[in-house]
Amino acid sequence: MSVRPRRWLRLALAPLVAVAFLAAPASAASADPNDPSSSSAQPDEQGDDKADPTLDDVLESSNRKFVQAKAAVAKSTTTQKALAIKVNNAEAKRNVLIPEVNAIAAQQYRTGHLGAASFLLGSNGSDEFLAKAVSLEEINALHDRKLRELNAAIDEVNSTKATLDAEVKQQQTNLVAMKKQKDAADKALSLIGGAGLTAGFVDATSKTASPAPRNSDGGFSAEKCTVNDPTTSGCITARTLHMYQEVKKAGFNNFVGCHRDGGPFEHPKGRACDWSLQKSGFSESHNATMKKYGNDLMAFLVRNADRLGIYYVIWYAQIWFPATGWHAYHGVSNHKDHVHVSML
Repeated sequence: MSVRPRRWLRLALAPLVAVAFLAAPASAASADPNDPSSSSAQPDEQGDDKADPTLDDVLESSNRKFVQAKAAVAKSTTTQKALAIKVNNAEAKRNVLIPEVNAIAAQQYRTGHLGAASFLLGSNGSDEFLAKAVSLEEINALHDRKLRELNAAIDEVNSTKATLDAEVKQQQTNLVAMKKQKDAADKALSLIGGAGLTAGFVDATSKTASPAPRNSDGGFSAEKCTVNDPTTSGCITARTLHMYQEVKKAGFNNFVGCHRDGGPFEHPKGRACDWSLQKSGFSESHNATMKKYGNDLMAFLVRNADRLGIYYVIWYAQIWFPATGWHAYHGVSNHKDHVHVSML
């Protein structure tokens, strides 16, 4: 039987190696993008191919993303529980191996290192020398195997903890995404009267109007009715004319009337216009095209209210003020045949 020579002095360093592995920091880990079970592999989002999506299309997309994020959060919660169990098991395995490795290292230190020569040379005959050499070799081999097992256990703990941290981080991202989608949907819908007024049957976005002139402090000063009204023989304010021109530029070209004599409100002051749903006269909406025209016109005015200096908008028995939002409107007209806008 032959014994392969070893470098005995190296064995004395084994306890320090074990300690070094125990002190090694965990390496950063990220979820595998190719693993379908990984929460970082997000499902493909199905976008709408419509050139002019309605708000309903946008809300549908937002709700789809919300559901996806919610499902990812639920999946991540389950994964985190499984990983926590795996971490506990790996730590238990590591904790069992540490004293075993330390004990073997201590024995190796006593029989190896500088005492190895005297340990072997003190043998009584070649048979005892060989037996001692084999014993020392076996201690080496056992230590190497246990040290590898310990290192593997430590790596497993660090890797699993890193995966768990990545799951927690991804879950937080999904929770933020859920809130973002919900807030965006709520804001977009509430701005233009909620589901009750348009049911989402309205342009998802509106053109941006050119801003009306403001005074030095950034507000809108009161204006006189000094500009010829292009819709009647009366007068309107410069701000009302600017609004009229911007609405036309946005593509709303059906019948409109602004100045009207009599009454306590904004028409006789040249600060209001009524936008019909048809080319001439006024008629209550009786088809989807007319309703959508009114919805889109209302949305354009509301979305650009701050730029244009709008006081309030009335549409389909609802009135909107910039400061208070939408409320039910109970006037002489239910405004289902036109969109009314009053200016500051």
